[in-house]
Formats: sequence, C-alpha cells, structure tokens
Amino acid sequence: MSAGFVAVLVGYTSAAAIIFQAAHNLGLEDGAIASWFWALGIGMAATTIGLSLYYKTPVVIVWSTPGAALLVTGVEGLTVGQAAGVFLASSLMVLITGLTGAFDKIMSFIPGPLAAAMLAGILLQFGLQVFAQLTDHTLLVGAMLAAYFVVKPLLARYAIPIALLVGLVVASVLGQTQLGEISWQMAKPVWVTPEFSLSALIGVAIPLYLVTMASQNLPGLAVLRAHGYSVPASPIVSVTGATGLLMAPFGGFAYNLAAITAAICMGEDADPDPKQRYWAAVWAGLFTAVAGVFAASVVALFLALPTALVAAIAGLALLATIGNSLASALGDEASKEVATITFLVTASGVTLFGINSAFWGLVAGLLVTHWWQRRATA
Repeated sequence: MSAGFVAVLVGYTSAAAIIFQAAHNLGLEDGAIASWFWALGIGMAATTIGLSLYYKTPVVIVWSTPGAALLVTGVEGLTVGQAAGVFLASSLMVLITGLTGAFDKIMSFIPGPLAAAMLAGILLQFGLQVFAQLTDHTLLVGAMLAAYFVVKPLLARYAIPIALLVGLVVASVLGQTQLGEISWQMAKPVWVTPEFSLSALIGVAIPLYLVTMASQNLPGLAVLRAHGYSVPASPIVSVTGATGLLMAPFGGFAYNLAAITAAICMGEDADPDPKQRYWAAVWAGLFTAVAGVFAASVVALFLALPTALVAAIAGLALLATIGNSLASALGDEASKEVATITFLVTASGVTLFGINSAFWGLVAGLLVTHWWQRRATA
C-alpha cells in the first residue's frame, strides 16, 4: 500500500504542474482542466488495476510526462477541439503499434544488462536528489534520512512510510505545507468534440506518439524486463492506445507504461516476494482512481507538499532498485563496458529531437554492442 501511495505521490507532484501549464496554454478554465485530470486518473487507474490483476505483474500505467512537456508549446495556436484530435490520432497510432506486434519484436532485441543499465541511469538523479536536498532543507531531509536509516534494519517494509510520515510532521512544524485553501470536490468530465488539422497532426500528434513510445513505453518495458517480469508488450501497448481513444475527448492526452513510478512498485520494499508485488501496482491504481474522481482537490493537495519532501521520499523508495539495477547491468563481464555506456548516456539527460536520454542511452548501447560483435567475428 505504501509503495503504491508513494508511486502516485511522485507521479502527480513531478508532472501535474506541466499538465496544468499545457492546459492553461489552451485557454482552458478550471472545470476543463479538472476534466483532463479526471480522464487521466480514471484511465490510468482502470488500466493499471486491470492489467496488474490479469498478468499478476506490477504493470503501472501513467500519463506521458515528456508528452505533457511537448504539449506545453505544441498546443499554442490550436483550438481545444484540435488538441482533442491530436490526442485521438496519437492514441490511434499507439493502438496500431500494439495490434501489429511491432513493439514485442523491438523488445526482443534488447539485452537484459542494457535494460538494467538504462533503468539505473533513469533513476540515478532521484537517488542523488535525496542528498542534494540536504543543502537547503537540512532539517526536513535529514530527519527523513535518519528515520529511514534507523527503521530499515528493524522493519524494512515500513521504512518508506515512516520516513514519509516523519517528513510530513517536520514539514508541518516548519510551515512548509500549504493545505489551508484546499477543499474537496468531485471533478466532472467535460466532452470536447475532436477536430482534425493536418498541420496539428504532423506537428503535434506524430511527435506526441514518438515521445510516448520512445521515452515512456520503451523504458517502461525495460523496467519490467530488468525486474524479471516477462509480460507481452503488444497487448499492454494496445490497451493504452485504446484507453487513449476513449478518453481523448475528455483530456486524456496519452497513456503509457511507467518507468520510475513502476520501479517503486517493483522493489524489495514493496514486497519481499516478487510474485506479490503486483498488489503495489493495484494500490497505486486505487489511489489514482481517487485522485481522478477528486481531480482538482487531490492535485492541489499534492502540489501543496514541499518539493524537497517529494524528492527525498522518491529517492529513498528507489535506493534498492538503483543498487539492484547497477548490479544486474555490470554483473556480466562481457557486457560491462557497453552497459556502462548505456548508463552514462541515460544519466546524462541529453535530449535530441525532443526524445529524452533513456532512448538514446539504449540506442548507444545497442549500436556499440552490434558494432563490437561484428568486429569480433570479422
């Protein structure tokens, strides 16, 4: 339960502001913005719970954070209807990719050590942020670290929730939470009739599709593989595409596999037994459903927490996963150097053509592997 809550907390607090900005750039009012979060929350909850229970695997479906960042500038000059058309077209392309089985073929070419190296590179900044936050938030983060280090050897499964509780108490005492103006209210879906513009489809829908597949679904599948979960990629991608088709008119711009928040649900702290960790994803889905129903209020609640607290709890929740990923990536002497290249490129944060470093880290590792293998057999 705690792993599922932390996953949702990290997901909302890290990207909600970006989605708000994209919606504001379209000129949406508060009710329509709440509809976006309703559509995203309900869609993510239904797919996460359904897929996790069906496959008995922690399959976490989230919105596309890089996609939201792309929309911040991409929706400028579009009407609300054209934006809905963009969401619909992008989701249709995702669905076609899943139904044709293309994604499974892509994933079969990715070696395990490279997948683990990419995951470690994605998560590295989260681990570093725990200690980087000590500079400006010494008391808050220091108290959370102390709680984690003390409790971990005694009650490992409760180390994260206790650290979170300590952080909430300290933040409240220091006056760093802004909860006074939050009122609970249910969100109402707002239908927008999709409109289609050729320039919007080429300039926004196709990049949104590429970013969602390369920067989200590809790392998401790699995270599953790195943790030893061999679920078929294409059916999952198909489900996310179909969900996007249903929710696009209400503001559901993209659904995809999670990487970072999924890793929280797949670590040893979620459950010592890997076969039971899918319950962490189910709990994440339930919390996401609540966040969707009470969209406006819950997002405001998450955003009222200090960023240092969120950064610290995310990093602490991912410490074990970072260590295990590095061990898997570097454990094979034959692929150690290529895995290191993948790790460094991913951790660098380089962005090319609007696609983030997770994709390029994997590309670099695969190219070097292929070239070295050819030279070895030449």
